[in-house]
Amino acid sequence: MLPAQARLRRRPEFTAVVRFGRRAGRPTMVLHYLPERPVTPTPGDAGTVGGPRAGLVVGKAVGNSVVRHRVTRRLRAVVRDQLDRLPPTADLVVRARPEAATASSVDLRRDLTAGLDRVLRVRTP
Repeated sequence: MLPAQARLRRRPEFTAVVRFGRRAGRPTMVLHYLPERPVTPTPGDAGTVGGPRAGLVVGKAVGNSVVRHRVTRRLRAVVRDQLDRLPPTADLVVRARPEAATASSVDLRRDLTAGLDRVLRVRTP
């Protein structure tokens, strides 16, 4: 399970990452990475950065509810292990592709690691 402060929860958070972040496609997933999350003051927030956050998107194209929940559990475990690679201000959205339904946890881990390597690579002009 991801800790509460490490999860993206609201639609605007997901939208910001997908719209403005970098993207890396892999056979079983697409990663959207935003290195600096937008600052949105909320009444209960003291303006502190709680560390990197991640969100998962597993749509109906992946399979029925049993398959989607299985994929979600596997992705959550894989993302939890890799979350420490991200800077504290980063947000990550992992969108599962239909191929994730038949992929093993090892395949998901390999694709996530390769995708993170790609989006974390510093671009030089």
